[in-house]
Amino acid sequence: MKSAVIVFPGSNCDRDIAVTLSKVTGKKPLMIWHNENLIPKGIDLIVLPGGFTYGDYLRSGAIASTSKIISEVKNKANKGVAILGVCNGFQILTESGLLSGTLLPNKNLKFICKDVHLRVEENSSIFTKLFKSNEIITIPIAHHDGNYFVTEEELNILKSKNLIALRYCNPSGEVNIDSNPNGSVENIAGVFSSNKRVLGMMPHPERLADIKLGGIEGLKFFESLLEGFS
Repeated sequence: MKSAVIVFPGSNCDRDIAVTLSKVTGKKPLMIWHNENLIPKGIDLIVLPGGFTYGDYLRSGAIASTSKIISEVKNKANKGVAILGVCNGFQILTESGLLSGTLLPNKNLKFICKDVHLRVEENSSIFTKLFKSNEIITIPIAHHDGNYFVTEEELNILKSKNLIALRYCNPSGEVNIDSNPNGSVENIAGVFSSNKRVLGMMPHPERLADIKLGGIEGLKFFESLLEGFS
């Protein structure tokens, strides 16, 4: 699997993603500066990493979504290349129109950094194929603007087409207000595009992808991708 990581001014998780991809694939990903306008042929996966692009001015991900490279990311997405957006990367994907919805400030208006329980809602995608249906995992979050909002019409589409990837839950897998860290509609932590080739998620799987970091539950997202491209 050949991968590329897009680096923006203010990205701070690009190296973490690169280390994880190198570990899983045995190949270093191509690091692409946001002001480039081409992504080489043969790339299977493009990652938009976490961070605080442009200081989160205007709206989180809004300025980054106008970068030159985003047009090329859209072109690759239209050709079926897998796109993963993590945290700020998720925000960029919604701002650029590659995913439905938007990410608002957390309900308590505070930065939240902690481990959360997630329920895997859909395991038929290239990102989640190694998970069991409704599997409960623990992954860290670290964001101020992770409150996912989508219109009722768009929400119904996400639900009817099984495009909700992950939901915040309690250790037993129950989805309720107490397990919702940021106010996201229906506890949504991640969503797919209509063809399930684009995934945006607020939790950081790369931060729990090595036993030295405290666990490997996040590793399965990358291993799923590797198997999908093998």
